[in-house]
Amino acid sequence: MRPSSTPLLCALALAISLTGCAGLPDQRLANEALKNGDTATAERNYRQLADLGYSEAQVGLADIQVATGDPAELKQAEATYRAAAQTSSRAQARLGRLLVAKPDSSEAERHEAETLLKQAFASGESNTLIPLAMLYLQYPQSFPKVNAQQQIDQWRSAGYPEAGLAQVLLYRTQGTYDQHLDEVERICKAALNSTDICYVELATVYQKRAQPEQQAALLEQLKSAYQRGTVPASRVDSVARVLADRSLGQTDEKTAQALLEDIAPQNPASWVSLAQLLYDFPELGDSDKLMEYIDKGRDAEQPRAELLLGRLYYEGKSIPADAKLAETHLLAAAAAGEVSAHYYLGQLYRRGYLGIVEPQKAVDHLLQAARGGQLSADYALAQLYSEGHGIRQNPVNAWVFAQLAQANPSEQSTALAGELDSQLNPQQKAAAQRLLEQERAARGALGPGPGALALQAVKGDEEEQGEDSSL
Repeated sequence: MRPSSTPLLCALALAISLTGCAGLPDQRLANEALKNGDTATAERNYRQLADLGYSEAQVGLADIQVATGDPAELKQAEATYRAAAQTSSRAQARLGRLLVAKPDSSEAERHEAETLLKQAFASGESNTLIPLAMLYLQYPQSFPKVNAQQQIDQWRSAGYPEAGLAQVLLYRTQGTYDQHLDEVERICKAALNSTDICYVELATVYQKRAQPEQQAALLEQLKSAYQRGTVPASRVDSVARVLADRSLGQTDEKTAQALLEDIAPQNPASWVSLAQLLYDFPELGDSDKLMEYIDKGRDAEQPRAELLLGRLYYEGKSIPADAKLAETHLLAAAAAGEVSAHYYLGQLYRRGYLGIVEPQKAVDHLLQAARGGQLSADYALAQLYSEGHGIRQNPVNAWVFAQLAQANPSEQSTALAGELDSQLNPQQKAAAQRLLEQERAARGALGPGPGALALQAVKGDEEEQGEDSSL
């Protein structure tokens, strides 16, 4: 064989199977590496194939970029999905979901998301109806002709599997979840084998109902599915967090700890979940153990670990308070997309923990936190504008944020809202009402706490990352 024929044969092998020549990128290897948590190998192979124009490798690369949560990586992911969307329905679905989740999306982007998701659905892509429902629920002003409940009813009548989960999402966003626990249970029992997010929903139902026997049976089913490889570790992590959520009823933190300890070696994000568990339930471990878990999370470059460490330095409970170190870790978490980090940064600057009050920084971070769904940020903004520490008092702005804070009311926030309401004259009240409507429109109508199902809507199935049966 002449040496000059080798490149030709390698190119032919690449076209046929993408395997067989040393050093060539391999999509199957990338897929397996991603499933095994070897992101570096997956990204290297996806990137090389993406550069060669393979659309499904472009999707795999963009999926990794999205998973980082880094705003700069999200921009790259959007561009990567767009490059693949010309020929890939999976890329259309991914891009549509990304646009649904995009903060401060434009009117054009919302309608583009609708078009992409409908096209992907028509091409047989799953995980498109829930983000469509989320889009209609979050931005009703952008789709005035769409009645979300009627649309979901039509999907359910047509027998689409996702339609039931879209109904659950509607109950969550409308705040009627607790009134429909029986229906949520029926929907998710029927969909459990095909949609593992239902483990989270069923665990939530049983936690709210205080049904330990049903919960125990569900957990055994979950552990069995995880051992078979049909449920990812991230889903086990989500269920563990349900068990430790005090807002859902009686907690079972010891079972949550056991679940997380089992999966953490394979799922680095669970080290941070374990750290959060020890933070919430100090009796489960001492501060050394807490810091050990945080360090493992940081070693795995988990932004939530930076967030929790920054919060610890901010509060000074488990470790000595240090405002400068708190700022350092919170800024790192915020840069990686952790919304709550902006809240704590805003409080650092508002309260002058770094030596001086920095009101503009406080406003910037608190507003970003509020618009990102941080429930306490609106009350902090109302306090900032009403107190005027380091900033000019603005009763109109204070009133707006006090009203928004009523989405998560407390005795203090309700009292402040009433006090501010009595201070405004009719002209100020009219101006404040207009600003309130504008701010609500900017944020969309999606209420606080839509839960894991809403995250599923915009992330899609982790198990299908980078898949391409033709390669």
